[in-house]
Amino acid sequence: MKTLLLDTQVWDLCKDASGNIAVAREPYSYAQDAASAIKLFAGELYYNTTKGIPYFEQILGKFPSVALMTARFEGAALTVPGVVSAKCYISDISGRKVTGQVQVTDKMGNTSVAGF
Repeated sequence: MKTLLLDTQVWDLCKDASGNIAVAREPYSYAQDAASAIKLFAGELYYNTTKGIPYFEQILGKFPSVALMTARFEGAALTVPGVVSAKCYISDISGRKVTGQVQVTDKMGNTSVAGF
């Protein structure tokens, strides 16, 4: 599965060596799409408002446990087509920012990692 490659520092599109919009390919594309799913707020995806994490209802301003956040993040990662397992690791919670990484295994057995 192909997806547009996102710069890991600013989570925005980036260019390839030829100046074209870069494309991420398998197996990394699965991890990047899983990280994007983790960043998606419930109701934010206009063509499918059932997807996303209920950040406003369960996380923001609520002091959730790491276990709850990890469970929500892994559940979101598993919504990516082709991902058969996901494991999230939260590396830092400071102020209003949570950072970590998601490790996914795809249907071919490949494992890849992306930060969130």
